[in-house]
Amino acid sequence: MNEYDSRRVIVSLASRGACLTNRLHRADVIFLNTCCVREKAEQKAFSFLGRLRHLKMRNPAVKIIVAGCLAQQMGDLLLTRFEHVDLVVGTQGFSTVGRLLDELRHSPVKIAHLPESDPEWDIPCPPSGGTPECPVSASVTIMQGCDNFCTYCIVPYVRGREKSRPSRLILEEIQGLVDSGTREVVLLGQNVNSYGRGLDEQTDFAQLLRRIHAIPGLLRIRFTTSHPKDLTDALIRSLAQLPKLAKHLHLPFQAGSDKVLERMGRGYTAGEYLEKIQNLREACPDIALSADVMVGFPGETDEDFQATLRLMETVRFDTLFSFRYSDRPGTKSSQFPGKVDEDVKAKRLRELQAVQELITLEKQRAEQGKVREVLVEGPSKAASNGQMSGRTMQNRIVNFQGSAGLRGKTVHVRIVSAFSHSLRGELLPSQ
Repeated sequence: MNEYDSRRVIVSLASRGACLTNRLHRADVIFLNTCCVREKAEQKAFSFLGRLRHLKMRNPAVKIIVAGCLAQQMGDLLLTRFEHVDLVVGTQGFSTVGRLLDELRHSPVKIAHLPESDPEWDIPCPPSGGTPECPVSASVTIMQGCDNFCTYCIVPYVRGREKSRPSRLILEEIQGLVDSGTREVVLLGQNVNSYGRGLDEQTDFAQLLRRIHAIPGLLRIRFTTSHPKDLTDALIRSLAQLPKLAKHLHLPFQAGSDKVLERMGRGYTAGEYLEKIQNLREACPDIALSADVMVGFPGETDEDFQATLRLMETVRFDTLFSFRYSDRPGTKSSQFPGKVDEDVKAKRLRELQAVQELITLEKQRAEQGKVREVLVEGPSKAASNGQMSGRTMQNRIVNFQGSAGLRGKTVHVRIVSAFSHSLRGELLPSQ
């Protein structure tokens, strides 16, 4: 979602004559869109801001803007801690960045802007701005915020309560992207499965998917993130029935112990999660699954951790995003007793990742010899000599020899070799 919010800011600044540069020392404005869901992301932002202090000393005219979740959480404190920062913008202020920057150019006063709502948040974002061409794959926010209040999660406090965009505005934005050359959309939300709640129109996520699916010229649809308790039978049917809908689902499970899941406030048991997985695979046997999981939640025992490993080995996720628990300000779990030692967290994370690395590699190797439909995104970043890169319907990266003219098209590729994070293939003839 940060990527989408950043695109909105880029479009706004481009309309004022700005253009992107990848060289910090040449920039007139540095825009840092931040995350604070985990402590590690917060520390990365602090580290980067610290490095910018020297740049500001060399070029006092440069304007430094900090936006997003960390800005929402800290507000004025960011201006105090980092005196070289000029503007702090919360999660409901992205549409105001251009106007506030204009104010900064005429006044030395630093600004912390943390509005409670953004009246322009649901207005369609133009296809491009400050970039030479529209991307093959583009993100579109369909809802934001979260009403689940998991005990460890800061998102409801920095992103606010759930709100959905009217479907006509989503369809209008996607049509504009497709007309400009985009061939895949990635639908974004903290919990896309709850889309439609609170809207005047009677709709839900499965209905929205079917309307997007009908847009001519759109080749593929992906979405993230889903909450297991809100995964409906209608959505599972959509995954099985809609040809443009990627056969990939990101479904965070967070822990395999019912005791831990209850303390997290997740709203489901491990057994209920596994039942959802079974229903998904029965309806869509070729589906690829990814998830989020954390280790070291307060009170997590070795037995609880082993339950997490068992769930992983039962499901055999294609990809897994794993993290150490960290206290987040204002969350219930930050006050829980039974904090797990950092060295224990680190040991559990290493063990969990070692298990998943083997599963992922086995899944990748199982692709060898198969023919997959690949949406070509552009030249490969990891290879040279005319290598192109794209993704399968299962969201696997495939590199293959091909021409630049294939960008934005779907081609059939036979997988010839597999690696941990990508596949190598051969383009089938007549393409």
